[in-house]
Amino acid sequence: MEVDHQPEGMEEVAIEKVTVEKLMAKVKLMEVVMEMAVTKKIDMGFLYLLKLFMSLILNQPPKLCLRKPVLVRCSPLHHSNGFSSASLPQSQTLPLTILCADPCRSHLVRPMVRRDGDMDALDYEMPSDFMEVTKMIGTSNGWITSLVDGIVQIREHPGKNPKQVRTIFLPPHVTLPLCQAQMATNVAMSSSSPLKEECAVAVKFLGPQLSICKPAQSNADREWINIRISNPCFFSSPVMYSEKEDMFRIVGSGGHLVGSWDLGKHKYTPKIQRIQFQNLPELSKAKRELLYSSNTSEHLVESRTTGETFMVKWYKRTAKTIYGIERMETKALMVFKIDEQGNAVYTQDIGDLCIFLTRSESFCLPASSVRHMRPNRVKLIDVDEITIIDLAAQKWN
Repeated sequence: MEVDHQPEGMEEVAIEKVTVEKLMAKVKLMEVVMEMAVTKKIDMGFLYLLKLFMSLILNQPPKLCLRKPVLVRCSPLHHSNGFSSASLPQSQTLPLTILCADPCRSHLVRPMVRRDGDMDALDYEMPSDFMEVTKMIGTSNGWITSLVDGIVQIREHPGKNPKQVRTIFLPPHVTLPLCQAQMATNVAMSSSSPLKEECAVAVKFLGPQLSICKPAQSNADREWINIRISNPCFFSSPVMYSEKEDMFRIVGSGGHLVGSWDLGKHKYTPKIQRIQFQNLPELSKAKRELLYSSNTSEHLVESRTTGETFMVKWYKRTAKTIYGIERMETKALMVFKIDEQGNAVYTQDIGDLCIFLTRSESFCLPASSVRHMRPNRVKLIDVDEITIIDLAAQKWN
């Protein structure tokens, strides 16, 4: 049996090449910083983001991916709502990066990066004041959103050149009376890029305020639509964009209501869907007490490939204290498939799909399009933990 031997010295050359590439990337970063410093266009928040971007670059060696991209043919969208521009086939892929953050524990931030067909934690120690300095309020589709002095800024992942970082400045944001606009639950976008003409960006603040803006509109037409939500059950819930409904949707605390907003008929009066839970699992006394004493959050997730909508109930509980910081741990998940009539049927089988659940954004993909992921799994990504749950393996009694 013949074995191909690598010529002597080739491994050392490869290592040297990677080292040179990393050195050149650092030099590029310094050039950008110096150039911006000279022109007085640099700020500490942007410098933090540049350092993070460079870490994303330096920790992602180029690899060949032999998988074919999964193309998804979407159903026609409702143009009256003013969000989406076309019903052309769109690729359903993982975002370039996700920054998981907890608005109530701003010193905890976990950067995730798309690497080798999966989302991996970045080996980068985040500064404890990252959220404070960058004023970040959320990420969506790989774009980082910050609120600086009343101005919402959306920055793109720069690829391999920090000079290519594009920043979109939205109009001055107005805080509604008796509302706050310093802490946000998350940010959602109606398309893969805010540069697309019909893209809308929604910012859900803790409390009653939901703000929507279309970044690609002309300066004269670009404005914030600030909505005061009247039902308190939506105050602490995240917002998501539904491609099927062509609306921004929020599930109420407890999961019994889902509100939907657009820029048309349901701008200020949401479309309300009442949820009826069915096929609930029989719980043992110990399991029931565990769930009742856990912190529970509800998340809507939509599959483009199948058109299905799922609600995920995420049960977490304080597990340990590290250096005086309370850390939470997932105790259970419940996944419900929601139909048009609002029937939420508990299921432990989502077929060939897998779900990614984060505080910033959640999404559902075919497992075949994600490396290292098996069907019927949920990958939980949070500041406290990264874990994968096999839905079929969960026992309730």
